[in-house]
Amino acid sequence: MAGLTPLAAGTLFWDGQPALADKEAHAARIGWLGHQDAVKPALTPAEHVPQAALALVGLEKFANLPSRFLSAGQKRRLAIARVAAAQKPLWLLDEPTTGLDSASIQRFLELCAAQRQRGGMIIASTHTPIELPDTQVLAL
Repeated sequence: MAGLTPLAAGTLFWDGQPALADKEAHAARIGWLGHQDAVKPALTPAEHVPQAALALVGLEKFANLPSRFLSAGQKRRLAIARVAAAQKPLWLLDEPTTGLDSASIQRFLELCAAQRQRGGMIIASTHTPIELPDTQVLAL
């Protein structure tokens, strides 16, 4: 769906047009959270995302700490903040709640609800259910 590999079958559409016909335009629509957090250890959280995004995930007090000192859960929260700050219409998330405590999962769910309220979409692969209303689950 991200266009990183060829589709196994079928066609992916966006607004009635083949989404992958213009891969650059398709990439611009996507907020991506991969298995790895893509947090640069030498940068601070404030160098990764705006202060307002740090507040969304409860990391504002760590804004100026080099990211190498963050815990796994804090790095995951920073990666989630980056997705939320990007304001993309489609979020593609791989195991988004890995390493998160219950309070961080609740914040994440609030961000997901806000994304959907704005008309955005979320596609997540996960072993842990994401408790949001009106979702569709595809078990593979």
